[in-house]
Amino acid sequence: MATAWKWPTIASSVYYEDPMAAIEWLEKAFGFERAMIITGPDGKLAHSQLTFEDGYIMVGSPWADFIATPGQVGGKNTQMVHVQVSSDIDALYERARAAGAVIQQAPQDQFYGDRSFRCGDPGGHVWTFSQTVKEMKPEEWDSASNGLKTTLGPGWRE
Repeated sequence: MATAWKWPTIASSVYYEDPMAAIEWLEKAFGFERAMIITGPDGKLAHSQLTFEDGYIMVGSPWADFIATPGQVGGKNTQMVHVQVSSDIDALYERARAAGAVIQQAPQDQFYGDRSFRCGDPGGHVWTFSQTVKEMKPEEWDSASNGLKTTLGPGWRE
């Protein structure tokens, strides 16, 4: 019997016109790994889970009227997928760029201590990848941000 996997608290589903092609691209460009692929009797993808470090996403095709791909809504996104990486953000950027990601922001150091880049995939989804490169406290963010004020709530984890 397979060992039970500990599920992260939150995951996202991302929908594509051709989800199997998207899975292959996400593996090549970002380094996602297949954890589970379920196909139906017709051979089409029924469900998938891709892992990245300690998180995962589900990739599929629109299966109900309330689900759409960016291409079905004029290229708009109602969410952006954020991935926090543990190391080598610049190498990941180069990997994504080489795979054909549409670069929207090259790697930049952020006022809160992360280095991040943003890109689009062939399905029109927007992804942000970040790596903490400098540990900073919220009061340091405010002083480095040129006017922002951070208020921490009970959900903030140090």
